[in-house]
Amino acid sequence: MSTRVTLPTEQRVGLLAWTSLVVLQLLWHGWLFPPQTIPLWLVLAITVIPLLLPLLAIRDPRRALLWVGILSLFYFCHGIAEGWSSSSERWLALAEIVLTLLLIGTLGAGVKRKRRN
Repeated sequence: MSTRVTLPTEQRVGLLAWTSLVVLQLLWHGWLFPPQTIPLWLVLAITVIPLLLPLLAIRDPRRALLWVGILSLFYFCHGIAEGWSSSSERWLALAEIVLTLLLIGTLGAGVKRKRRN
């Protein structure tokens, strides 16, 4: 008999956005627009490995999402820079921006406020 823990909706959305951000980085830098001057393994190491580090805290989804939310600020900046500078990759940059905002939004939605007496 196994017990299944149900996560709150905002955590499930956050985990989905996190997974989508990892897949987006793999597709973007590994397949759709591979790097021309830098080795592919280096670009994937820089873009994907930081997103995999919060897996060390996956037993506590709130903590893992907090780590990803903090890391996603760098991906947000990357998305803004790419969206501004590269017209061919703008749609990928917009997807990256939306996913990072979704991650940050799920962090805010998961905060429990103290009640005032």
